[in-house]
Amino acid sequence: MARIAFHLEIEPGKREEYREHHEAVPDALESAYLKSDAGLETYSVFEADGHVFGYMEVDDPDAIRDVMAESDAQAAWDDVMDGIIAEDSQVWLEEVYRMR
Repeated sequence: MARIAFHLEIEPGKREEYREHHEAVPDALESAYLKSDAGLETYSVFEADGHVFGYMEVDDPDAIRDVMAESDAQAAWDDVMDGIIAEDSQVWLEEVYRMR
């Protein structure tokens, strides 16, 4: 099982809107992730002061990135997040330490 994570930033003044949208993530988006060949086990999103940290445990990191890049459900979600997420702020993080 691979652990992957990303960081992104929320545009100033858009934090509450970001959080509100995450109270009702579309079923189609969750389904696209779960039905992929990625073997998604865990997906959590954390936020503080406009900084977002996403964490996933997957069998195939490339497969989940493909869903994020190519699925219609993700494209629709990206449209919702347009103007909320700071442009070009998403960065995939490299794991540098794991305890157990």
